[in-house]
Amino acid sequence: MRLKHGSFKTKKLQGILLAALLAVSASACQKNTAPDHTSVGQEDGKASETRDSVVIAIGSEPETLDPTQGWGHGNSPIVQSTLVRYRADLTFENDLADSYQLSEDGLTWRFTLREDAFFTDGEPVKAGDVAFTLETAKAAQGSVDLTYMEKAEAVDDRTVEITLSQPTSIFLNTLASIGIVPEHAYGEDYGRSPVGSGPYKLTEWKPQEQLIFTANEDYYDGAPSIKQVTVVFMSEDAALAAVQAGKVDVAYSSATLGTTQVKGYYVEAIPSADNRGFTLPVLPNQGKTTQSGAPIGNDVTCNLEIRQAIAYAIDRQLVAETVLNGFGCPAYSENDGMPWNNPEVKIETDVDYAKKLLKDAGWADTDGDGIVERDGQKAEFSCVYPAGDSVRQAVAMAAAEQALAVGIKIQVEGVSWDEIMERMFSEAVMMGWGSSIPNETYYLYRSEGALLDDFYNPEGYGSDVTDRYLKEAMEAPSAEEANRCWQKVQWDGTNGTAMKGACPWVWIVNLDHVTYVRDGLSIGEQPIHGHGHGLPLIQNLKDWTWE
Repeated sequence: MRLKHGSFKTKKLQGILLAALLAVSASACQKNTAPDHTSVGQEDGKASETRDSVVIAIGSEPETLDPTQGWGHGNSPIVQSTLVRYRADLTFENDLADSYQLSEDGLTWRFTLREDAFFTDGEPVKAGDVAFTLETAKAAQGSVDLTYMEKAEAVDDRTVEITLSQPTSIFLNTLASIGIVPEHAYGEDYGRSPVGSGPYKLTEWKPQEQLIFTANEDYYDGAPSIKQVTVVFMSEDAALAAVQAGKVDVAYSSATLGTTQVKGYYVEAIPSADNRGFTLPVLPNQGKTTQSGAPIGNDVTCNLEIRQAIAYAIDRQLVAETVLNGFGCPAYSENDGMPWNNPEVKIETDVDYAKKLLKDAGWADTDGDGIVERDGQKAEFSCVYPAGDSVRQAVAMAAAEQALAVGIKIQVEGVSWDEIMERMFSEAVMMGWGSSIPNETYYLYRSEGALLDDFYNPEGYGSDVTDRYLKEAMEAPSAEEANRCWQKVQWDGTNGTAMKGACPWVWIVNLDHVTYVRDGLSIGEQPIHGHGHGLPLIQNLKDWTWE
């Protein structure tokens, strides 16, 4: 577990974590924790004798399996194929594309399709399907951002040409998560009964219970060795109970539960860019609201010295070791460890500096209650997190305890997601974010995305300098040049989104994705995971094998 024993600070954080876990466990006792899945290959806690099926427990149910509506965003859609796909090292390789070319001006992409790709209804995948998919995704204006695409059109059955309004360095990243849908079989119910050309096909969907996939025996890269995959939706504690009962083969768990040893299973701690940290409103409360009527602004967190003081007060390594049981590491940005990350964003814990920031800005504890104030304004505010999420609760409580040591009081409160969406523009949120693609940096910080009714920039951050770097990164002619611009977004030596800069986020920890796997099952070489409530786990399903 790699815990630091003996220090008062560590024991205090362990006490906070214990209180958080007891609260979650109490509610878990009221749940049906392990539904019977013996009908899909498990019996009496033993793995299927045929060794060609798996049962997987993950945390959340997808809303749709329609890639034009966001299915596969940041991951592989598995039911559908993509033009290009990620290798485990995040470089690209061809999938449906046999080859592609980019014009010298960076505006026209031409893809030639492979000849052996068929949808599961027997129809060949044609360039017209690719053009239809991209145009449909653009019109949907969902999580797939194709605003920079002017048009996609089939030149012939095997050639599609895509014209952009500007050079866009993240275009291949976008294409790698848009599964191609069949124009001839697309309709309003496609998201619930999809037809694709990927390694698996959906055979059953019981809402709020499970998805069942079966192998596509005609898949052009060869049929997967796992022939049936059942995905059940469970909370973290219920998933662990199912593992202990031997009812599932794989279960997405959490750092707070991952030290539990279960006979017949091993724990795979998969590195990720999936982080937890505070979003802090950077605007004051001026009585304004979002389009949906949510209040905007916070008179405490709008002060840069408050945000930075919190950032410097937190001992991230201690939180990772104590709260995450060692299943994680300190976080300093939305993309730690990625090629486009700026290593200069890293800061060291410095409580004295945090106190100095507050003192120099006129904050002082004049009444002796341990909370600094200025002009009658106490340095206190609420931080909300989704109720039932033990990791977010424990991280928030530990960080709040450390912030209190410099005179800032953070009241941690578990609420519903609906309530979070109403309060996130005016209060702190223990947010989960992180992606293995650079697109997220663009969406997190662009001024035009601030205060929209989504989760990308509820803190209201905007900067002309940042917008310029974002534009340069998006229009860069090469990944290397784009990376240099993404790095300047974070910190250019003077300005940036980093915690030593504008600090709209206080990044705290990156999580390992703790996964219980039945002995004898290999889940392949897992690419680094983004944030995805368990879904990144299944993006390489075609590579899973029983040994």
